[in-house]
Amino acid sequence: MSNLTHNCAGMPRRDFLQLGIGAVLGLGLSDILRLRANAASSSLASNSAGKQVNCIMIWLDGGPSHYETFDPKPDAPSEIRGEFKAISTSVPGVQFCEAVPNLAKAADKLTIVRSICHKDPNHGGGNHYMMTGAPTPVPVACGAFVTFHPSFGSVVSYHRGVHDGMPAYLSLPQVSRSGGPNFLGGKHAPFVINGNPNDKGFQVRDVVLPKEISEGRAGSRRELRASLDRMKRYTDKLADDPAVTFDQYYQQGVDLVLSPQAQAAFDIQREEEKVREGYGRNDFGQRLLLARRLVEVGVSWVTVYNGGWDHHTKIFEGFKSDHGKKMDIGVAALINDLDQRGLLDSTMVIMLGEFGRTPKVNKDAGRDHWPHAMSVLMAGAGIPRGQVVGATDAKGYYASENVHRPEDFAASLYTKMGIDPAQTLHTTTGRPVQLVSNGRLIKELFA
Repeated sequence: MSNLTHNCAGMPRRDFLQLGIGAVLGLGLSDILRLRANAASSSLASNSAGKQVNCIMIWLDGGPSHYETFDPKPDAPSEIRGEFKAISTSVPGVQFCEAVPNLAKAADKLTIVRSICHKDPNHGGGNHYMMTGAPTPVPVACGAFVTFHPSFGSVVSYHRGVHDGMPAYLSLPQVSRSGGPNFLGGKHAPFVINGNPNDKGFQVRDVVLPKEISEGRAGSRRELRASLDRMKRYTDKLADDPAVTFDQYYQQGVDLVLSPQAQAAFDIQREEEKVREGYGRNDFGQRLLLARRLVEVGVSWVTVYNGGWDHHTKIFEGFKSDHGKKMDIGVAALINDLDQRGLLDSTMVIMLGEFGRTPKVNKDAGRDHWPHAMSVLMAGAGIPRGQVVGATDAKGYYASENVHRPEDFAASLYTKMGIDPAQTLHTTTGRPVQLVSNGRLIKELFA
C-alpha cells in the first residue's frame, strides 16, 4: 500500500473516484469549459481590482507532525521530543527540527503560525475544517469525503473566473477530499493535473489538441467535435450536456490550448535544468515547480497535494526517508525561487495538513492524530518574514499563546486574496451561507 495516496482511513484515490464524486471535486478541462459556458450568461465571477495575490497551497495529507517540523521541544522528555534534535534557523532565536534543514535556512523568508488548533481528530472533519475554514455540521469519520462548504480554491475561482484562458483553480496531482466547490457548482471545481511532471515527455491532459486538429486534417465540424470528444476527461458525466453548443465549447477549448501563456506554463521542459534540479528531480519537487510556473502566468490558486503524513508508525524513519527530504528541499526551493524572481510579494505560499500529532510517541514509534496543536507555514503576499506567531506549551500539547481557530486562518487568507471573508453566499436553493463565520484576522500576518 503506497504511503503517497493513503492515510489511516484506507481510502485510495481510485476508490474515491469510483464513489462518483469526481464530477464535483475534480473535473477535466472539457467539463469545466462546458459548465463555465453554461453559466456564462449569469456568471457571478468577478476579477479582483488592483494587484492580484495568487496562492500555492501545499497540502500534506494525513496531518504532519509539528514536533518533527517547526515546533520542536528539545527540553521535553524523550518520549515527547522524539529522536530528532532542534537546530538553529536563519532567524536568531528560532529553532526548527533537524528534519527540515533547508526550510530552517529559508526561515527568514517565511512565517510559522504555531497556535492554530481545533477539536476534530478525524481526517474527514479536520480536512474539511482546514480546507474551507468551516467545521463540518455533523461528525465525519476518517474515511469520509465531504464538501459541506466550498474550498478556498473554489471560492477564489468563484470571485476571479478565467484569466487569459487559464482556469482559476488547479490541483496537482489529485483533489483533497474537501477541495471541491459544493454549492458553487462544478464550474468552480479544480482542473486536476495528474501524472508526474518529472517524467520525460510529460504533458498536461486536455491542453494538447488532437493531432488531426493541430495538423488541420479534420475537415468538418462533426470531425472536429469527434476529435475533441476523444480528449481525455476526468469524468464523462457532463460530456453530453446539451445546454452548451459546440461553438461555445470548441472556441473556449481552442482559446486555451492555443494560448501562449498556457502552453508556456504547462511545458515544464522549458525550465532551466539548474532550476529543476534545485526543486528536486522527483514528482513532488516538479509539481511545486509547475505550480510556480502557473501562478507566474496568473493562475489564482494552485493546490499541490502530497500524501503520506499520517505517521501512526515509524515517524522518524518517515522524516529521514526520501519522502521527508522531498518536502524540505522542494518547499524551500519554491520559496527561494519565488523570492529571487520577485514573485513572492504577489504569491502566498501555505503549507499545512488537517492537524498535528500526539505529544507522546506511541509503541509503534509513531504519533497519532492531535488537533489541539499544529504548525502552519505561510510566506509571501506581504506576510512579514522571519517570525513565529503564537506558541504551544512547553511539551507541545496545546496551543497556549495567541491561539487561533481555522476560521481565523481562513479570514486572514481570504483578506490576503482580496476577498471579503464576512460576505454571504447563497446555495442553489437560496439559503444564505456566511463565507467565514466569526473569523478574526491573525494580525501578525498584516504587520
